Amino acid sequence: MDPEMVAVFNFIGSILPYIAIIVVVSVGGSLLNNWLKIKNGYPLANSWGMPMHPRKDEETVERIRLLTSENAQLRAEVGAMKDRLETLERIATDQPSRLARDIDALAIDKGGNA
Repeated sequence: MDPEMVAVFNFIGSILPYIAIIVVVSVGGSLLNNWLKIKNGYPLANSWGMPMHPRKDEETVERIRLLTSENAQLRAEVGAMKDRLETLERIATDQPSRLARDIDALAIDKGGNA
């Protein structure tokens, strides 16, 4: 191979890590910048540098309100289902003799004939 080409490849090989570092830092800085804008409520910019504000009309506000109430209702249902599941898991994993003893204790407490 030509010695000049070897020198060019060696130069490119030595400068490539620096280029990669610059690209990673630039992309990371851009991501951090956008994340901070979103976190603090600033509008993002479009490709022309103009701020993009979210549209808020009555339909959107009403939809958000309905989704929020539905979300709260679904969270309550999931909480109740978790409680039921925990009880069923406890029953399924208990020893049969302990479960029978607990049932018998309930029958005695209620004035059963046991």
